[in-house]
Amino acid sequence: MPAIFFGSIGTIADTSERQRYAFNQAFARHHLNWNWSREEYVALLEKSGGRSRIEAYAQSIGQSVDAEAIHSSKSELFQQSLREDPLEPRSGVVEVMQKAKQNGLKLALVTTTSEQNVLSMLEALRQEINASAFDLVVSASHIENPKPANDAYAFALKELDQRPDRCVAIEDNLGGVEAAKSAALACVAFPNENTAHHTFETADLCVSHLDFEQLQRFL
Repeated sequence: MPAIFFGSIGTIADTSERQRYAFNQAFARHHLNWNWSREEYVALLEKSGGRSRIEAYAQSIGQSVDAEAIHSSKSELFQQSLREDPLEPRSGVVEVMQKAKQNGLKLALVTTTSEQNVLSMLEALRQEINASAFDLVVSASHIENPKPANDAYAFALKELDQRPDRCVAIEDNLGGVEAAKSAALACVAFPNENTAHHTFETADLCVSHLDFEQLQRFL
């Protein structure tokens, strides 16, 4: 049974700007005179991992910070925003999930964000998306190395007993595409509003709307 892997929470709902706001709120909470503009954040998104982003930024401006604590605050603030503000699925996501199930395909959410971020997003989308439709949900708690390492996809393939050539990954960022391709998966880039101008050269297809028939050709 082939499978479709959604590679991040950002492929389900566009949370990129919401996450940027949470970063800036966290910086203020930790008394840092940092404020990532959208332009800065777009550039920072070329590398995966929020904590790594904080560490790299601090190093670039010659500061020493507790990246773990700042990132923990950012996650708390992001999750709070998911509880308080409406969230909508991205274009085509609900239809793809429905048709996948109708056609007997497996679905997985294969992220390297925290389990709580995943659960918060799924709870925010509960009216549109049934979390039980996912045959597997992978988060940071399941793997040792985050993307762009391919640990999450290797774990998903093993857990679902799948061959890479029978699966397609959907990713919204460059690190995710790298992880999928290094796991020998076909990968469809589905950029979010802040990664839309990145160059997804290694993806097999780049789309602004998910379409089940397009995904089927990779399975």
